Amino acid sequence: MGYFEARNIVKKFTNHLALDNVSITVPKGSIYGLLGPNGAGKTTLLRIINQITAPDTGELMLKGKKMKADDLSSIGYLPEERGLYKKMKVGEQALYLARLKGLSKQDALKRLKDWFKKFELEPWWDKKVEELSKGMQQKVQFIITILHEPKLLIFDEPFSGFDPINTSLLKKEIIKLQNKGTTIIFSTHDMGSVEELCDHITLINNSRTILEGSVDEIRNYYASNRFEIRFDGEINLLTASLSHSYKIIDNKKVNGQNQITVDLMDNTTTNDVLSILLQAGKVVAFNKVIPGMNEIFIKAVNDAKKE
Repeated sequence: MGYFEARNIVKKFTNHLALDNVSITVPKGSIYGLLGPNGAGKTTLLRIINQITAPDTGELMLKGKKMKADDLSSIGYLPEERGLYKKMKVGEQALYLARLKGLSKQDALKRLKDWFKKFELEPWWDKKVEELSKGMQQKVQFIITILHEPKLLIFDEPFSGFDPINTSLLKKEIIKLQNKGTTIIFSTHDMGSVEELCDHITLINNSRTILEGSVDEIRNYYASNRFEIRFDGEINLLTASLSHSYKIIDNKKVNGQNQITVDLMDNTTTNDVLSILLQAGKVVAFNKVIPGMNEIFIKAVNDAKKE
């Protein structure tokens, strides 16, 4: 049982099945990635979790109990399509939205001032929203989303439109929130962010779940019999010795040392290869190549199309 669960969610719109029996189980205190191509159903699922729309069938569970409207007070949601009142002053609007979250004026002001200082937004407190860049507006909305310290945070493409510096800033804050015990769900197309932040993922394609589990388990599952070998020695001696044991994928020099990437044959063990390597020269590194989430994402989606 997870901290949050969506069980067998089905959602149909006119002539379109948005979610087809999708389930996710989010462990307490985890960062959970919701992945998939455009139109896969990710945003629909996030909107259902936030009770903006209702599923046709299925149920939502929070801490082992069926979710109620009152539970929304413990959730923070940052949608991909963001919107602030353009003519309203930044600080005035942030304070207004913070009060809607149930914070007192005094508490809201203190928290807002601290966050505005951290995000270098202080000079913009009395400016109109329309005077802010898109990135600054996104910072304000991020602050408003987390200000009431919800136990469950949901971000839809949180890094969209951010430059690398502000993306890094946001990631650090997300990790700090996790370290404080917050459970986080976010959708993204940035597979680098998935590898950097996520403990678990679900990959949705064409409204169905096609992959789910811990990031480490999934990467190891998709790992082939491919190894990266770096050594000091004679490359020709090595390749001749290994000719019946491997298929060479890449061969290059790294810091003056030979490095090859090879796929080992099914009947070849790593011990077999190491014994040959030790005859050819000094082994500096011998590492199994673990695929990245971007490669896994593409393979899983393409494999699903073939089914």
